[in-house]
Amino acid sequence: MPRVIFKCPYLKGGAAQAAHLGNYVRYMATRKGAQRIAPDAAGLPATKKQREMVEQLIRDFPLSRGLFEYEDYLASPTRGNASEFITRALEDNYDSLAKKENYISYIASRPRAQRTGAHALFTGSDDPLTLSQIADEVAHHPGNVWLPIISLRREDAARLGYEDAARWRELLNSYAVEMAAAMKIPWEQFRWYAAFHDEAHHPHLHMVCYSADGKSGYLTKTGIAQIKSGLAKRIFQQDLVSLYERQTQRRDALTQEASEVMRQLTEQMKDSTLDNPRIEQLMEQLAGKLQTISGKKQYGYLKAPLKSVVDEIVDELAKDGRVAQAYDLWYELWEEVLHTYKDDLPPRLPLSQQKEFKRIKNLVIQEAVRLGELSAVFAPPEPEETDEPELDSDKQYALGKAYRDGHGVEQDALMAAALFQKAAARGNDSAAYALAKLLLNGGDGLRRDIPAAVEWLKQSAEAGNQFSQYRLGKLLLQGENVSKDTAEGVRWLTASAERGNQYAQYALGKLYLLGKEIPKDGDAAVRWFTLAAAQGSEYAQYFLDHMDDFRGPSLFSCATRLLRHMSRIFQEQTPKGPARTISFTDKKLRQRIREKKIAMGHKADDYEERMQQI
Repeated sequence: MPRVIFKCPYLKGGAAQAAHLGNYVRYMATRKGAQRIAPDAAGLPATKKQREMVEQLIRDFPLSRGLFEYEDYLASPTRGNASEFITRALEDNYDSLAKKENYISYIASRPRAQRTGAHALFTGSDDPLTLSQIADEVAHHPGNVWLPIISLRREDAARLGYEDAARWRELLNSYAVEMAAAMKIPWEQFRWYAAFHDEAHHPHLHMVCYSADGKSGYLTKTGIAQIKSGLAKRIFQQDLVSLYERQTQRRDALTQEASEVMRQLTEQMKDSTLDNPRIEQLMEQLAGKLQTISGKKQYGYLKAPLKSVVDEIVDELAKDGRVAQAYDLWYELWEEVLHTYKDDLPPRLPLSQQKEFKRIKNLVIQEAVRLGELSAVFAPPEPEETDEPELDSDKQYALGKAYRDGHGVEQDALMAAALFQKAAARGNDSAAYALAKLLLNGGDGLRRDIPAAVEWLKQSAEAGNQFSQYRLGKLLLQGENVSKDTAEGVRWLTASAERGNQYAQYALGKLYLLGKEIPKDGDAAVRWFTLAAAQGSEYAQYFLDHMDDFRGPSLFSCATRLLRHMSRIFQEQTPKGPARTISFTDKKLRQRIREKKIAMGHKADDYEERMQQI
């Protein structure tokens, strides 16, 4: 990747004149090979004296480690590379070794300084420059004088056209305003001069910058970074355009990947199949809080505690292999951009702290909202556990119910199961259904036994029990603790629906409408929704009233409208009060709905299956 090296030392105004070149300058002028090293000798190993000089320069001027010439020397410590580094290091630090006026003269007239007249010095104006006058002005300047040095690799300079003073002058003319701002110098007070040195391997530019009033101006590390970044963006504009395009593609790919993973996690939460308890906990927390706030549900509008929850979810999301890989690919290009003007790359940020991906945070928020809405909309109340119809007067079944519910006797799940089993063995399909539910849930001393529960459900369903057919169909469709079997699940739901079960009718309506598990069939959806609505299902009725809406908008949009519709039903009958958090556990949700109905004057089973009690 192309890279620009930018250094910006300075001289303090009013200080005593700097010492002359001393040993370094004398060595530069008298050392063996002061002229250009012969090509046949340039590839030989560096001499002992050269190696010692390199080590001395690095000790005295640590910033020289950042030079391209030093990188070349480390990669290949030849006489040629050693000579290039020694010359460059001495040149870049001439300001520390010589008088200020000598420095101006040196950069303007040294060998390979590209002259435009009597010297190589230039500035933004076309007025002729008098070298002695400028040197005297700088030498006696009372304020700070900055001495920027800008260096490129030869191949980059050639490829981008930075091989002559005219191109550098054009660049600096367009960038001088930004440099003045970074140095905190008013534009009308900003003065700068420069000279281009056309070195073989690493052509570079020397500058002198200061404020004419001698008072204003100071340059921080942040300011240096701003100047370097701006130069890199201008010099490598062609390269960066391509990088930015690729980076945008990878950013979009990461966002899309995160969106898909987040949606999958939401679906797994809804189906109780998510194996990441931390993200499930955080999503439930976020979704609950979002239900209680008004206004825009976007990251920028949330308070700090809720933002931290979103951030933690994003970082958990980033642990997914697909998201992590996409983030790595994006970061590689981002670091390529940074490397154009940074010698040392900063540590990688977590995904939540990367400002480029605020959109992912809003996606998380959207999914949390959707999770809450789906929990409320697509989970209408299930039948009460005590609502199985009795098809005969079997005393064992009746006594089993009493032990199960604690009616007249001490509640005992084990005794209830034993009595249900006896009744089921005698052909009582209601007892088989009741036993299956006990075995599905377990608890109170009764061991959970899914295989046995499924067998009792099948026995009851085959006997024609609509509730067993409905429960078995749901299990097979959702794959809850059993192997998923869509075709068989739909078959049992259909059998239950044909026997008049409104919950099976509503479930079939959704299946045919959404076309997720089975092919879409609008006519079938209307049929089953109509039958469910006729039995009092407001959920089914609302779908019927808005069937046309499902021809275009997403399921999410429709779900949102359905939720709002049902909310308005409650709001019309309920005094306004503080919002409450919605739980995502089905059992808790059903309990809250029942409590709310009772508080509004409804019967607890207004929307539940009507079952005859014996």
